[in-house]
Amino acid sequence: MSRARTGPTTTLNRNSPSHPEPNQAERPEAWSWHLLGLISPLLVLSTNLLGGAWVVTGVLYMLVLGPALDVTLGKAERPRPPHESGRPFEALLYVHALVQFIALGTLLYRASLDGNAWTTWVAAASTGLSSGVSGIIVAHELGHTRPRSISWWVGRVNLLSVLYLHFTTEHNHTHHRLVATSADPASARDGESLWHFVARTVPGQFIDAVRVHSAKDQRGANNPVLRGMGLQVLLVAGMYALAGLWVTVAFVSQAAFAVFLLEYINYIRHYGLTRQLGERQTEQHSWQSEERWSRWTLLELTRHPAHHMRASEPFWRLQPYDDVPTLPSGYYGCFWIAVFPPLWRRVMRGRWTKA
Repeated sequence: MSRARTGPTTTLNRNSPSHPEPNQAERPEAWSWHLLGLISPLLVLSTNLLGGAWVVTGVLYMLVLGPALDVTLGKAERPRPPHESGRPFEALLYVHALVQFIALGTLLYRASLDGNAWTTWVAAASTGLSSGVSGIIVAHELGHTRPRSISWWVGRVNLLSVLYLHFTTEHNHTHHRLVATSADPASARDGESLWHFVARTVPGQFIDAVRVHSAKDQRGANNPVLRGMGLQVLLVAGMYALAGLWVTVAFVSQAAFAVFLLEYINYIRHYGLTRQLGERQTEQHSWQSEERWSRWTLLELTRHPAHHMRASEPFWRLQPYDDVPTLPSGYYGCFWIAVFPPLWRRVMRGRWTKA
């Protein structure tokens, strides 16, 4: 995977007398914990094939068991050092991308069998929640690699699967530069509800992405964002012509659930943190969470301050900060708090007061 590095990596000879075998706390955490993130797409594709009441399983896993595991597994007392080799993690991204499309295929299969039935719509919700991780979060990681590399193209295809091709443009060119300012459509304001934020940010990010390319004199058909929208329209129209109405609606519905999950994550990870335009961005402008379950299954997305400080750093090398805004739980655990605005505002009020 092509990615710009921010500095050299030194390899130590752990067996030499000057570098004795480290104790458990000094060793990197086992990379295999991140395989837990594959449970959701594998569960979804299995239950979509089984049909019937089984299709509820994916929703229950993500929205009921996930928050419970965030709480029960807690967080480590102190972070482990990063791995020197990222090969297992890079391979995991491609496995996610592959399983994402298999799961999506099983949704289309289920919709073709069940048509306008409750099982189709629950399967769409379940698949959409999985797509939010294996589709969009993976695309986010791959979108920070070298443009037009193989990894970058895999990320683009992932975004096409959820009809959100403009995300990479807006995220890389605007969000990382203007985060926590009034000019960033992807930063939630203090007191703003999740529902208002989603209604504002989805069109706002698309318009912003169009403007990014328009500023480079790429207008009309020459604007990559508008071309991407055209491609998405053709994809949906082609699906309707070939597979019919309910398969198409199921596909669009899973995309909507995936986008909602992404924007929920955008909402909680910058909520209420502000800086002035031109003010230097610091690690205090993003919320952090160290809950194990969210970290392992969401590709370390919860170490968001570190990602903003070094956007080119791969997820497996991100390290937490000691003195930054910290969420009351992991991303799963915050979900049911965030969907009820009065409860969210009460929990978050006064949680971080540093400038």
